Amino acid sequence: MKFPTTLAFAGLQHERVRDHLFPGDNLEAAAILLCSRSAQPRVRLLVRDIILIPYDSCSVRRPHAITWPGSYIEKAIDRAEAENLTLVLVHSHPGGQFAFSTTDNESDQAVMPSLVQSHGEFHCSAIMTPDGAVRARYYTKGLVPRPIELVSVAGDDILYWWDQDATTRGPAGRPMAFTSAMSTDLSRLTAMVIGVSGTGSIVAEQVSRLGFGHVKLVDFDISELRNLNRILNSTLRDIQEECLKVEMFAKAVAGYRGDGVAESIPLSILTREAVNTAGQCDVLFCSVDTLGARQIADLIAASYLVPLFDVGVVIPVRNTKDTLAIGDVCGRIDYIQPGRSTLQDRGIYSPESLRAEYLRHNAPEAYDQELEAGYIKGIVDEAPAVISLNMRAAAACVNEFIARAFPFRHEENSNYARTLFSLAACEEDFTPESAFTPTENSSVLGRGSIEPLLGLPLLSPAR
Repeated sequence: MKFPTTLAFAGLQHERVRDHLFPGDNLEAAAILLCSRSAQPRVRLLVRDIILIPYDSCSVRRPHAITWPGSYIEKAIDRAEAENLTLVLVHSHPGGQFAFSTTDNESDQAVMPSLVQSHGEFHCSAIMTPDGAVRARYYTKGLVPRPIELVSVAGDDILYWWDQDATTRGPAGRPMAFTSAMSTDLSRLTAMVIGVSGTGSIVAEQVSRLGFGHVKLVDFDISELRNLNRILNSTLRDIQEECLKVEMFAKAVAGYRGDGVAESIPLSILTREAVNTAGQCDVLFCSVDTLGARQIADLIAASYLVPLFDVGVVIPVRNTKDTLAIGDVCGRIDYIQPGRSTLQDRGIYSPESLRAEYLRHNAPEAYDQELEAGYIKGIVDEAPAVISLNMRAAAACVNEFIARAFPFRHEENSNYARTLFSLAACEEDFTPESAFTPTENSSVLGRGSIEPLLGLPLLSPAR
């Protein structure tokens, strides 16, 4: 599979640019995007900073033309040099033309040579239409324009604009959810599943069979006998051969999708290689049993502008007169869009709980703390019969992605930042994004592969 060159926005960044480029006067406006990059081999440009060109600074603003001072490019270069950022010059097409005009071509030929000569060897231009659709192209030293194949936005809706579809579908054309056309679209995308165990294996099975072009599987554990009742595709032979979960699952995917679709990454997500790989993906699905891994997933989503879907299940118990009984059977799905509320903001973990987890893992003899590590809170069970609960939660997680990328809900997706369900109470509750208070994370947002990765010294390259 060929990985598409990509320009990625967080939803709030895209909103900011669109609001500036279309102030309501039907005249062109301009901005400069300063972008970091993911690690190679894939080129993903990630919006790190934005310079909005003031309307009154433009000497020309017409429906089909704009002229603005070169001093703003000089300002952008000064900012870009500090973190080796790529510049994307973007302007509006108020009339809705989703193609570069002759005037755009002439402007690029005048600006790009000096830009490439003065800072770096890779810079871009882009256009935006009133519906927010973006089309972009890049220039290197040869100064021949080449298309940015995909522009993505991770917001309340997950938006994709493919350059090759621009003339056939137009900027707004998206396949209908749950159709073969949706699978065709997914075949151009890369998903990562973090944690390929009870719930994660079910997520991985769905995204593989839905048609994602590439599925990266991250887990460092081996298959064990106790896992057989809840990890899809696991066999007794895998246990006997002490097969890694990711290798077992990748082999199963190859059986029905062919080679090259599933990639096994037998590492913790807390490693440099796994983080760099995640930064080349289009969507993350997280199903892990540690808070530290969820913190890393949070940081990856923000740094690489990747939408994150986190899923968890729990079965709390209660004391009755004579014994223990099921208190509830619960599942949770959180959609995290970069730049807005994180899993930490939503109370999934905190500095205190991360510290407690660290101590627990370094003092496994503490029985009362070990109870907190399993599915059933209050009972140690090596092989809990939870596959039906895992399937319910995993399906909700993947359907949440489909709802965002191929909208089918009757209401806006912003109303469904979190889903909680209780099988015991037969209830399902939804929380909107507006109910959470995000913390400031501009230092991480769009950071890409700037060292140290995710701003964490522990992920610095080995010396």
